[in-house]
Amino acid sequence: MFTPVLDSILFFMVSLPIVGWLAQKIGLNRIRDVYAILGFMLSGYALIGLYEEVSKSRIILIKIATFGPPLGACLVIDTLSIFMAFTFLLLSIFVSVYSVRYMEHETRVTEYYALFLGMVAGMIGVVFAGDFFTFFIFWELMCVTSYVLVAFRKELWAPIEAAFKYLIMSTFGSVTIFFAMSFLYGMVGTLNFAHLATSIRTVTPNYWLYLTIAMIVVGFGIKAAIVPFHTWLPDAHPEAPSSVSALLSGILIACGIYGLSRILILIFNPAQFQWGILVAILSVITMTIGNFMALLQSDVKRLLAYSSIAHIGYILVGVAVATETGLGGAFLHVFNHSLMKGLAFLCAGAFIHQAGTRKLNELAGIGRRMPISAFVFCVALLALLGVPSLNGFISKLILVKAAIEANASILAIVLVINSVFSAAYYLRIMQIIMLASPARKIAKVKEAPLAMVIPMCMMALLIVFFGVYPEPVTVFAEKTASAILNVQEFIKLVY
Repeated sequence: MFTPVLDSILFFMVSLPIVGWLAQKIGLNRIRDVYAILGFMLSGYALIGLYEEVSKSRIILIKIATFGPPLGACLVIDTLSIFMAFTFLLLSIFVSVYSVRYMEHETRVTEYYALFLGMVAGMIGVVFAGDFFTFFIFWELMCVTSYVLVAFRKELWAPIEAAFKYLIMSTFGSVTIFFAMSFLYGMVGTLNFAHLATSIRTVTPNYWLYLTIAMIVVGFGIKAAIVPFHTWLPDAHPEAPSSVSALLSGILIACGIYGLSRILILIFNPAQFQWGILVAILSVITMTIGNFMALLQSDVKRLLAYSSIAHIGYILVGVAVATETGLGGAFLHVFNHSLMKGLAFLCAGAFIHQAGTRKLNELAGIGRRMPISAFVFCVALLALLGVPSLNGFISKLILVKAAIEANASILAIVLVINSVFSAAYYLRIMQIIMLASPARKIAKVKEAPLAMVIPMCMMALLIVFFGVYPEPVTVFAEKTASAILNVQEFIKLVY
């Protein structure tokens, strides 16, 4: 109906409750776990075929209705869509394997996997959408499933409160995007991205268009956790299961960056509307506030949540300059951050799973009891810091280069200063975990189960591999940047 990638993951989402019910009846719950993992892996395999097709034709147009643009709903898949879907599915495979042991003592695990599949299906649908109508349907699928996942441990009050705050703020963001859609439809008479781009780029900027841009920045800024729209994220991350935290921070907030970049660059010409100045200001504020607040945290997951906000600020540097180098660095950092922060949250989850606490002072010295988990945790933190030979260094370096080339040296300086400043809390965590005297609470703690350790180690290996040999993913990111900037080709192939 859509594409093999979307069809596959939607099928597994719908059928998983039945498989879970049957698995429970025969007493083999592992069937349900394997089925969920298989869903992500088959979708990943289907994505390879889709990538080969996009490589040949550059853009794939799929009409959902019997008639196509400008009125009919459609999917438009280009290199950017493939890059984002690849990022989503890669982290999802690791998290689904990790969840087998991490979630084994939870109730309603079948619902967890169904919601997990639904959230990823929504994200893939968002990056495949070719018009605002299709975009919004998948956006809401992503949002609703993520609300429930944050509140998954509903027997506790804190997750319910965090999820409700997330629901209210995210709904406000969605409504703001909906109003922006309404304004554009009223002005142009279509929701198709290519037709909107053709029409808007020929008109003189006016109050209503600037208001629309403001609403788009606010709407997607809430999902991306851009300061000052970030306040839901530090509450949602600590209270959600750590596997969900890895998804929220690793890939879900990236959907906000995708939406912001796709809409602003495609529809509102940066040279014409000058929105780069606004994004640059938000970038500086976001990375600075995120790093400063992370320094003040005593909860390991809350600290990592603020770190995610800071990294969104780094990514916005590339969006603000809107050059091929800048956008290549931005989306490369989206991919790198999914691995780095995904691994950091999975390691934090392993500590919490074994020790039963999120407090840093109570996790002191846990590296001596859980050496493998602690070691890969340090790999993730050093990569987030931007240490050479790890993947985070490469994308930060490209973002600094892009800012300098675009005569925005102040952005490059602020990014470098913030990266150095972040060492204060990353090194502090490492000192507490690895070097501090063991706390009493962890005296009997043992290493995490193998099913949790294996995906964490594999992610750490990828972080090192793409740091030492970044060419495969940097070339992919460059093609992604070229695709999003080549607006005329997008219009020509879709119009």
